[in-house]
Amino acid sequence: MSAPSYSNYRSSRGTGASAGTSSYSPDMQQQSPRKYEEYAYILDYTQRGKSATVRSREGLIIQGIGEEHLTLLELLGIQNMNFEVGERVYIGREGRDKVISVLGRLEYDDISQSSKNDLPTIVEKIVLRNEKRFMDYINNAQPVTPRIHALELIPGIGKTYMLNIIKQREKKRFESFVDLQSRVGLREPAKLIVKRIIDEIAGQARMNLFVRK
Repeated sequence: MSAPSYSNYRSSRGTGASAGTSSYSPDMQQQSPRKYEEYAYILDYTQRGKSATVRSREGLIIQGIGEEHLTLLELLGIQNMNFEVGERVYIGREGRDKVISVLGRLEYDDISQSSKNDLPTIVEKIVLRNEKRFMDYINNAQPVTPRIHALELIPGIGKTYMLNIIKQREKKRFESFVDLQSRVGLREPAKLIVKRIIDEIAGQARMNLFVRK
């Protein structure tokens, strides 16, 4: 029996990026105009640490993840400030109250084991807080190649779920994760998106859907 076809649902605008590209950017996907992060979530911190990105820089070193671009960041915190893992802190260019500066970007292998352990929980917090952004992805995602749809790159979404999602979103756009689960039967879709984000952060995905390169 041949695999299900989604050709009837493909956008007239084309098939998007090829499978060999490193990032996916469908025409309808909303792209962020901001280059820099405004908020980050704390993964781990050291009161008297040494920077991994800036030579000879010492102080309150924080490992975090940006809320918008989902990149791993090293921050310099203000001494004697209280921080908590999972805390959302402002890192924009003006008006910082707990962070002195963004020192640089980190790779997955650069962060502590504690950061790696807490990463899924904190990424889930980001996904749930920014639910509309990720529902926009579900509502707008297009084919990547003639045989692979961008929805199928999310763990747990095979061709059957993909076809059902496309069919249902043409009737009415999905409004929430609960709406998606109830109409399609996909269990815990937020956690599936979290898994995809973690794979991208760890460098285990061929192309990035959510994490900025």
